[in-house]
Amino acid sequence: MSASAAQVQNRRSHAGQQATDGTPSVLRATFRLVFWLLVALLFSIVIEWIGMLLWWPEQGAAHSEAMLSDELGYLSGDLRATLLVSDTAAYAQAFADTAYHWLWQRTGLESAIAWLAATPTTHASAWQVGLHEGYNRIADFIVAAATITQVFAVRLAVLTLAMPAFALAILVGVLDGLVLRDLRRWGGGRESSYLYHHAKRWIWPLFITAWVLYLSLPFSVHPAFSILPFAALIGLLVAITAASFKKYL
Repeated sequence: MSASAAQVQNRRSHAGQQATDGTPSVLRATFRLVFWLLVALLFSIVIEWIGMLLWWPEQGAAHSEAMLSDELGYLSGDLRATLLVSDTAAYAQAFADTAYHWLWQRTGLESAIAWLAATPTTHASAWQVGLHEGYNRIADFIVAAATITQVFAVRLAVLTLAMPAFALAILVGVLDGLVLRDLRRWGGGRESSYLYHHAKRWIWPLFITAWVLYLSLPFSVHPAFSILPFAALIGLLVAITAASFKKYL
């Protein structure tokens, strides 16, 4: 075997090892999920600020506080326990407290806001007085952003608890799709690679859309009305993907 042929063989074997190693794809998926979570958080804060200017100016920061109360109320009501935890409200509250601690306290934002909110002394400099007056103009927006962060964390906790629902929908979709595939296989049905590839392509975007949309809603909504429809759609896409998979391997 020549040197060039050996190099080609080594490259192919190296590429095969990379393809079989799932770690890079898992890392990419994790980074992608974190990216979209940050996008959803920023989007929800911006939407709340726009609403304070246009839709509920009379409520101000009280709107976000009411949202937080409603979100926790759903969990302490008919969603009191799940398969994963026995007290969903306490679990979500711990999520909210942790998010506030890392995003506002550990970063020093809370201390900086407290310094800006404190009334300047008579010996304070002109720029400190100006910063205090500027903060007073946007204080409601800062409080709303901090509260929306907690709302976001509560909803994220709900989504983690809803993963069994997504898993069950996917499982049902796979089983139903495989049954339809066998019926098509033994009944002489047509292949449809177009349907297979397009249904498969939309599973992950729909999953991300479900998370981003629910996390960014500028109003409170019962988790069942936000999660179950998307879980059903994902299950349907999985069923279509499995049913349209090629009949013969």
